[in-house]
Amino acid sequence: MIASLLSRDNTVATRFSSRANSIGFFRWLMAFLVIFSHAGPIAGFYHGEDLGVQISDEQSLGGVAVAGFFFFSGFLITRSRRRTGVVRYFWRRCLRIMPAFWTALLLTAFVLAPIAWRRETGSMGGFWNADVDSPLTYVYQNMFLKLDQRNIAGMGSSVPFAKEGGYDWNGSAWTLQYEFKAYIMVGLIGLLGVLGYAASKWVSTFVAVGIIALNAMLWTGHVNIFTWDNLLSRVFGHSWLVDKVDAFLFAPFGHPFLGDPFNLMLLAPFAFGMLFALWGDKIPVSDVLAVVAIAVALFTYDQGGWNAGGQFGLLYFLMWGAIRWTRLQHWEKFGDFSYGVYIFAWPLMMFACYFGLQERGMLVYFAVLTIAVHAIAFCSWHLIEKPAMSLKDWSPAPVLAALRGRRSASAEPAAEPAEPAEPAAQASEPHHPSQGPGHHAAAGPALVPATATEEGL
Repeated sequence: MIASLLSRDNTVATRFSSRANSIGFFRWLMAFLVIFSHAGPIAGFYHGEDLGVQISDEQSLGGVAVAGFFFFSGFLITRSRRRTGVVRYFWRRCLRIMPAFWTALLLTAFVLAPIAWRRETGSMGGFWNADVDSPLTYVYQNMFLKLDQRNIAGMGSSVPFAKEGGYDWNGSAWTLQYEFKAYIMVGLIGLLGVLGYAASKWVSTFVAVGIIALNAMLWTGHVNIFTWDNLLSRVFGHSWLVDKVDAFLFAPFGHPFLGDPFNLMLLAPFAFGMLFALWGDKIPVSDVLAVVAIAVALFTYDQGGWNAGGQFGLLYFLMWGAIRWTRLQHWEKFGDFSYGVYIFAWPLMMFACYFGLQERGMLVYFAVLTIAVHAIAFCSWHLIEKPAMSLKDWSPAPVLAALRGRRSASAEPAAEPAEPAEPAAQASEPHHPSQGPGHHAAAGPALVPATATEEGL
């Protein structure tokens, strides 16, 4: 067994195949776990609580699923960043996140909410000209992932969620801003690639381990991030400049950074995924470790210590399953529906409650929602997400023209060409991969076409 653990042929790096894994299945499963968890407060099931809090004091099953999402995203995004320049990297990340999210906002504000309003009030009066939380401001208030407007026209008093004090039209989407923060982190660290892959790898490792360690210290009570609003002033004393820098670090542009506990909680599983991408050649794929890991995860979920360390047992188990359970590799045969399920499910669940679907019981409620969410996710993938991702290699015409001009200039022959080599010697020279149709203008490794799974969330 020890020999198997130490074998270089039995590691994440050697065993993981981007085209033969079950990550797609796990992401779909976790998206639906979020639905079943949130049905508590939205539809009034489980005594109005998220599923899982009956067992754990730290995390609902929806939160467990989100950790799995962030873990796989950290693994896949880090792998993708190594093959992609910074501009192309951020372009692809925006294409993957934004179009479908904007579609969800538009569908909510201009289709679901008006119908629900009429159902709740009996007319359309007061909806379009609402003084507070207008439907006309819902899209642009939320379009950059930070949800600054969660309700529309003050509606929602007739649904079960109101009893829990909630009026959100898309309560799952709040995690997307943290996903994009993680993208920014990986993108910026990747700039160190100009110093060599080793420098970028070690800095990435330092950052990832630091995030995981700080999160553990936060959840075990060893640090209090809410006192971090004056870190620099404690060292350098108060001054106008130091106080400004402290304020910026604590909440840049009005958005909490050092003082936001969700940064560490959500970035910790993402950072763990980064480590799997960076050090996959050192991480064994072991059935024994998988059993121990899931046992630790289950124990800490019930007894405590989940956020500090237990969740990483589940995350190892998920990677083990993604590698070992290759029979599920065709789960995305008809499309990658996980993101669509995640961002459209909550609005559809709320919408159904305006018509009292939850009163028919959990079985009917979940059956109808499962079909409806799959239908919307199918349309989202084939009409929005997949067409958007087809633009991942698009570049503006002026940029391409400039690159072609630079390439042509560098390809001009010297004034006095060297004497040609012997024909036999020429024939023995191998064809360089940078020549011909596969040539890329950017330096570094050739950009390998990625599957939908490789594109992250």
